[in-house]
Amino acid sequence: MKIAVAGTGYVGLSNAVLLSQHNEVKAVDVIQEKVDLINNKKSPIADKEIEEYLACKNLNLAATTDAESAYKNADFVIISTPTNYDVEKNFFDTSSIEVVINLVKKYNPDAVIVIKSTIPVGYTERIRKEMNYKNILFSPEFLREGHALYDNLYPSRIVVSYPKDAPELKEKAQQFASLLKQGAIKEDIEILYPHCTEAEAIKLFANTYLAVRVAYFNELDTYAEMNNLDASQIIKGISLDPRIGDFYNNPSFGYGGYCLPKDTKQLKANFTGIPQDMISAVVASNDTRKEHITNMVAAKNPECVGIYRLTMKAGSDNFRQSAIQGIMNRLKSRGIHVVIYEPTLKSADFEGYPVVESLADFKAKCDVIICNRMSADLSDVKDKVYTRDLFGKD
Repeated sequence: MKIAVAGTGYVGLSNAVLLSQHNEVKAVDVIQEKVDLINNKKSPIADKEIEEYLACKNLNLAATTDAESAYKNADFVIISTPTNYDVEKNFFDTSSIEVVINLVKKYNPDAVIVIKSTIPVGYTERIRKEMNYKNILFSPEFLREGHALYDNLYPSRIVVSYPKDAPELKEKAQQFASLLKQGAIKEDIEILYPHCTEAEAIKLFANTYLAVRVAYFNELDTYAEMNNLDASQIIKGISLDPRIGDFYNNPSFGYGGYCLPKDTKQLKANFTGIPQDMISAVVASNDTRKEHITNMVAAKNPECVGIYRLTMKAGSDNFRQSAIQGIMNRLKSRGIHVVIYEPTLKSADFEGYPVVESLADFKAKCDVIICNRMSADLSDVKDKVYTRDLFGKD
């Protein structure tokens, strides 16, 4: 099979690597630097398995900025371009997807498009009609940043949906699912073929459940901290209940990243006119947690607060919409000087905040250092560190 992948973030690159084990794959990106890295068998993102597979595996993978050359002979075109939800305008910006659909219509109108970007419920059915392109499937991703390829090699499930009014596309959905399964290491994989809108709801509600879980353990941790209790003892006791489980239970500064913020806010908007309390509560809880963390740090009366890494997850280099940025803004609004240590940043400032290049200078300059996940890099300044990381995991 010939497959094109639009976008080389965690979703796009992990799928490109997975599928290029047995297929001819061309990955498209607008950033030449990322294209060059991939063609030199180096990963532009932090992901252990992607790095290993690019360096060591025999992959039929080429990256390019030339969309026409990638799309014109492809059997499948996977769209994994970034989308975003604008809370102010109550608007889901999916324009990057439409750009790719238009290019595929122009260069290869018979190709089957598989959307893997985060999209609003009802989008696939609507865009098929609006753009007059029928061969569109939706396949939600359930990967973790920093473990993207691993989560595709050992998937919890494979979901490939087809439009309700186009049952003939189910065969294409089955074909694409078989390609994903072929690239995986895990053998016993549950495969689902729902209709597109139901699949979009699967992704939306799955992410919202994770946000609920994050909010639950964060509020538990806030309760423990305010009452001078050992939160780890409480969480360990709770998590031994098999109905709850010992996973996704490490307190944090809040949820953030590609999907959780836009999915929970989108879901809240989607519930307009539908009785609900929990969805609004989980969105509010995320803001409350950031306010609590800010209060705890401000109570130490620091002149300078250091942000150790903008990233939120261990092993990740992505910090888009990370929760710690909300805390930075709150501290700044209280007149507290905030500086950042983030080795992946190449500039001297980030959105108006100074970036300190030297870790030693960063440690010396700051009265308090806050980090979502503790690092051995800070072991010599533990007395300055504020974190709610109890278990050293995500």
